[in-house]
Amino acid sequence: MNRTAQEKHVRGGATREAARAGVGPPDLTSPEGFGVFYEEHVDAVLGFVTRRVADPHLAADLTADIFLAALKAAPSFRADKGLPRAWLYGIARNVLASHARGHARERDAVARFSGRRLLDDEDVAALEERIDAQRAYRELAARHAALSEPLRAVLDLVVVDGLDPAEAATALGVTRATVRVRLHRARRALRHTGPARNDHQRVPAQRVEAAG
Repeated sequence: MNRTAQEKHVRGGATREAARAGVGPPDLTSPEGFGVFYEEHVDAVLGFVTRRVADPHLAADLTADIFLAALKAAPSFRADKGLPRAWLYGIARNVLASHARGHARERDAVARFSGRRLLDDEDVAALEERIDAQRAYRELAARHAALSEPLRAVLDLVVVDGLDPAEAATALGVTRATVRVRLHRARRALRHTGPARNDHQRVPAQRVEAAG
């Protein structure tokens, strides 16, 4: 390794260590910074996805797509405008909505391959276990299907994903007041759908009343 390469290696390592140590937010436009960001938030994003899909391969693909979209949007990220998780969940909602509509844009084949991880049996088993653990929240989200999209979106982010109203507002690009109004309307609407039908639904359903 020549001197220039050594210096770059040392600087890169220092950048990663500084980001992990909490010395300022990571620079998402640098490979090191985005790598740290990915490590910190991949579990949360995977949780977001597995609360909505029940196929392990699709969950892995969508998680990869979300981080590819985040990488492209990295220059627009503002750490002072809210928590990274809320920003990522906003991106995740768009990626899942695009997938659901079947209008996902074709991506460069190399970028798609590099963003995905080939799943072995152990990966699949781990994802299936996680997907099963999230079943109650997918059932709760299914109960929200009768709501209008704006009400369903805010209720899912707060009740299913555990964001607070301020974070949900960031993810949706609306004001906190709008989030609180939508939560109130969603709670009122769900009271008329009847109680949770089984033990799997009862605990998360209780969060509907506590939301906001």
